[in-house]
Amino acid sequence: MDRRRVLAGIVATPLAAAPLAASVAAAGPALAAAAPTAGGERRRSTLVIGHRGASGYRPEHTLASYELAARLGADFVEPDLVPTKDGVLVCRHEPEIGGTTNVADHPEFAGRKKTASLDGVATTGWFTEDFTLAELKTLRAKERLPEVRQENTLYDGLFEVPTFTEVLDLRARLSKELGREIGVYPETKHPTYFAKAGLPLEQRLVDTLNRYGLNRRDAAVFVQSFETTNLAQLRKLGLRTSVVQLLSAEGAPFDLVAAGDKRTYADLVTPAGLRAIAAYANAIGPDKLQVIPKAADGTLGRPTSLVADAHAAGLVLHPYTFRAENTFLPADYRRGTSANDFGRAIDEQVAYLKAGIDGLFTDQADIGVLARAVAAGQSIAATQPSPRSAT
Repeated sequence: MDRRRVLAGIVATPLAAAPLAASVAAAGPALAAAAPTAGGERRRSTLVIGHRGASGYRPEHTLASYELAARLGADFVEPDLVPTKDGVLVCRHEPEIGGTTNVADHPEFAGRKKTASLDGVATTGWFTEDFTLAELKTLRAKERLPEVRQENTLYDGLFEVPTFTEVLDLRARLSKELGREIGVYPETKHPTYFAKAGLPLEQRLVDTLNRYGLNRRDAAVFVQSFETTNLAQLRKLGLRTSVVQLLSAEGAPFDLVAAGDKRTYADLVTPAGLRAIAAYANAIGPDKLQVIPKAADGTLGRPTSLVADAHAAGLVLHPYTFRAENTFLPADYRRGTSANDFGRAIDEQVAYLKAGIDGLFTDQADIGVLARAVAAGQSIAATQPSPRSAT
């Protein structure tokens, strides 16, 4: 997820967000389906969430990536949502699309390149709000990390930028074909930025979920955001699905910064901060290093109290992002000398699962499914197909 900027304050009130209490109370049953019992026993299986689809095997945020994640066993797929100039929600990791599409190869769009302040950071490139959906559909996706995932570059230029509705149509088709419900885990990207641009995300998202019959407390939907103001607005607009407050290991939420609020992420993961989050959200999505940090030598350290603190507040935890390449692993979980080779990713995920997390975001859903079986002491026979045989 490249979580660099995060969380935000609930309107002008402290984290307790008293005005939200009534509207959020309706979301309680959704949490009850996923939360630990008083004795710590899970009421359902730990979730494997396909991070941007199966982005370890296909260019992220493409229908091919989402489909592969589902076929590899992911319980949920995660589309990041940004709007087009004509107000259509499409799936890109960021508003800037120079790094994930071939827009630079289109001379007709050369004049659209600009520098914008994205959550306070000057960013140069091409932005979705400057393109209609029809124009975006002329572009093709490409691998965002070609130096790390050279095999994914095989698919550069093949896949369109999908709309959110296309992902929901795919979800419905695959759920029927695979005989199990595939959930969707949308993230509203940079909501403060888009509100300022006159393209707020919230009503569009609620309207889409309503149209597909997914705006229910029991729907296989988690809506996540790094901004709490955004989540408050969604609740006020009638969002009934489970809600996830994203967190970061460092820094401060951008909408708190924009409002002059001095709270940081560290303030939000205190027991008091987590209890306040539980007034409007069902879960948190922390950086995995907030659950088990690295030691000074780069090896995997000891778990923090975050799992216990979150569960005590009635929240479940779905940390991000688990990746198989050595460059993303603790020093003691790497294999070989190449930073891009796969290391002991299964063992790393098992360590986190045994620390009590309730789900995980992974770029390789098949590894997540296998790690879940290992951590639970279950048979690993036929737990997953290979990424190549699954398509």
